[in-house]
Amino acid sequence: MLSVSVSQAFEGFSLNVSFEAPQGITVLYGRSGTGKTSIINAVAGLLRPTAGRAEIHGRILFDTAEGIWIPPHRRRIGYIFQEGRLFPHLTVQQNLLYGRWFAPGTARRETPDRIIDMLGIGHLLKRRPGMLSGGEKQRVAIGRALLSGPEILLADEPLAALDDARKADILPYFERIRDELSVPVLYVSHSASEVARLATTVVAIEDGRVTGLGPARDVLSDPTVTPLGIRSAGAMLTARLVRHHDDGISELDAGGLPLLLPRIDHAPGRTLRVRIEAQDVMIATTHPTDISALNVLPAVLTDLRQGDGPGVLARLDAGGNTILARITRRSCDALGLRPGMPVFAVVKAVSVPREAVGDHPGRHV
Repeated sequence: MLSVSVSQAFEGFSLNVSFEAPQGITVLYGRSGTGKTSIINAVAGLLRPTAGRAEIHGRILFDTAEGIWIPPHRRRIGYIFQEGRLFPHLTVQQNLLYGRWFAPGTARRETPDRIIDMLGIGHLLKRRPGMLSGGEKQRVAIGRALLSGPEILLADEPLAALDDARKADILPYFERIRDELSVPVLYVSHSASEVARLATTVVAIEDGRVTGLGPARDVLSDPTVTPLGIRSAGAMLTARLVRHHDDGISELDAGGLPLLLPRIDHAPGRTLRVRIEAQDVMIATTHPTDISALNVLPAVLTDLRQGDGPGVLARLDAGGNTILARITRRSCDALGLRPGMPVFAVVKAVSVPREAVGDHPGRHV
């Protein structure tokens, strides 16, 4: 269990947060400038807050009330920055072993071979950082942090400097860390797709305050706490990969409902998480025919939330799965939508991108 409480005043901004997080990946989720990096810097010892306390596995890192302050180099923390920050004069292998050199004798050590295999960097060992791509540098940086024997891994938007293709390449490695290793991760992000893909627990932060805390599925499906506003609203489904079709479509089972998506590179039987953005869902009051969308899911409309603008956010229950749909108020009125009404959620298969589909937590264990 990780327990964090941080209070700090900045120029024109005040940070005041408290939260506890279980094992897995805890994502600090919110807009830029809301204090997310300041929180992990306080945990790392790079920021000394005015007031606060942090404890990991029963060991106090700092407690301002008790005058406890463990120096950063004694906190047993692995830190992954936005850039790899590798030593340019050392090879990949030497960078990795540098991290291992800092692991205390009492630390639970992961073997270099296991980490190298997990991150797929065995062919890079003799290269220097100048010969690596951005994604390769980040994988080496992750390996160096893990080999330092940390009690917790801190990741400050580690994918922010990468293009979409490299992000998609790195995400599975964080999934494996979440599911295969015992080290908890405190991860900073303002990307809804990253959060949906990786998070075990979400701490939603807005204006220096915690607005939502809980399992990823619950927080991301609650538009009242999403820190990026209604435009980022979406729902997360748990589904089992059933089969692959010859036309490049994969079929999933989401609580008894068939879900068709572009081919997923996993074997049938895999349990996955799928994020569907509210803006990609249409609502029909009768079963539509002669349309190109492959997914027409029977559902019950459970809630309507109107904002100040022309939009309405509808919450649907589709076989026990929560689906959100963002439609216009005009469409809502024209369809006569009301809570309790049977409807159909229409989702285009191609509207769900590759990075929105990932392993369900615990899949690798």
